[in-house]
Amino acid sequence: MWFSIRHTSHYKYSQRVTRCYNLANVAPRDTDRQRCLSNRISISPQPINAAKRADYFGNTAYHFEIQKMHSELIITAESEVDLFDRDPALDLDIGLTYADAVQYFKKQSNAANLSAREFLLDSPMVAVSPELTDYAKESFISSRSLKTCVSELTSRIYSDFIFDPKFTTVSTPLSEVIKHKRGVCQDFAHLQVGCLRAMGIPAKYVSGYIETLPKPGEEKLVGADATHAWIAYYSPDQGWIEFDPTNNTPANNQHIVTAFGRDYYDVTPVKGVIFGGGENQLLTVSVDVQRNETRN
Repeated sequence: MWFSIRHTSHYKYSQRVTRCYNLANVAPRDTDRQRCLSNRISISPQPINAAKRADYFGNTAYHFEIQKMHSELIITAESEVDLFDRDPALDLDIGLTYADAVQYFKKQSNAANLSAREFLLDSPMVAVSPELTDYAKESFISSRSLKTCVSELTSRIYSDFIFDPKFTTVSTPLSEVIKHKRGVCQDFAHLQVGCLRAMGIPAKYVSGYIETLPKPGEEKLVGADATHAWIAYYSPDQGWIEFDPTNNTPANNQHIVTAFGRDYYDVTPVKGVIFGGGENQLLTVSVDVQRNETRN
């Protein structure tokens, strides 16, 4: 399945910015289930320096520097991505039990396992806590397959937590999300990552896009798709497997990955330093994900 994606971030500042240094994670990466065919990033005003590089996690990081005064910043990323058909084996309830998986992580020292174990550690926005352990342990029974445990945890988060875009910001502590059982996709991804790490399972935060489909009979609105977040956990026998707790589903052919990291801090779509700008800034984000059955 081939997708074309247009992602625009438009910043308006209350006062002029004299210069800025930014990092954007807006280029889809190659994974086991997708391939980035092209990516073009345009910036207004024109940067004096700009470069792409692979970061520590293998994501495509775009660095740019603007040294002229401006009151608006527009970042537009246009990409084409091929998504492969999902492996049917990933939908089967097979594989190691939860208990066997935990023992594997403790005892094996092959390169893949050592790399995965990095994602057992606390990260800037996700620290293992008694609250996370208490919530997660109901789903993790030693004799169950690891996949069944993760799938049940995904379903419980979906059922127990309310999607509420007005309740949290990017800096709301995970403890507040757990206490009030409200949040958005970023919060639910952090919650599931924390629960998995608390139970001894390596887990990544996944940033990307999700295609939204209009209701029957309605036209799809341009810009109405969304940036999104979900998780990937490591299975010793199947590798990294992605689940979306916001939608209670494995990641499928509507989920397009831009970046993997420990948490949102590693894969923020745009972050950096500005000089000036005043106390207030307005950010408008527009995402359009267009599905194409065949390529021209």
